[in-house]
Amino acid sequence: MRIFFACDHGASELKQHLMAYLAKRDRVELVDLGCDGTTSVDYPDYAATLCKAVLASAGDRGVLLCGTGIGISIAANRFAGIRAALCHDAYTARLCREHNDANVLVLGGRTTGPAVAEEMLDLWLDTPYAGGRHQRRLDKIESNAREV
Repeated sequence: MRIFFACDHGASELKQHLMAYLAKRDRVELVDLGCDGTTSVDYPDYAATLCKAVLASAGDRGVLLCGTGIGISIAANRFAGIRAALCHDAYTARLCREHNDANVLVLGGRTTGPAVAEEMLDLWLDTPYAGGRHQRRLDKIESNAREV
């Protein structure tokens, strides 16, 4: 599985930390889509690049980061087929996969510590989608996106 990473200037340190952490895992290919420093950039540009990459490759996932995670998650969820979940703890990271089949994990570089981010990333990668009653809801989300 490929895991795409992108962030704005508010989360480049956490992005680099998480990519180094995941580099130890088997069977994952990490793709860094930027940004690489603390010079101010526009998060919608990085969200768009990552979302297009995830949508173009079935089964791959993405991790987006900005200062709080709020702006970049809003930008990502404008793309039909993207289910970007802003998570703050292990519980939400697990359930966003189990119930919502989130294909993009969103974290705040200024609000999430490295150890918590590692735990959330592990849960998000290792938790399977439960399907069942949850699929009906995801189908409605996709149907609504086509109506707009």
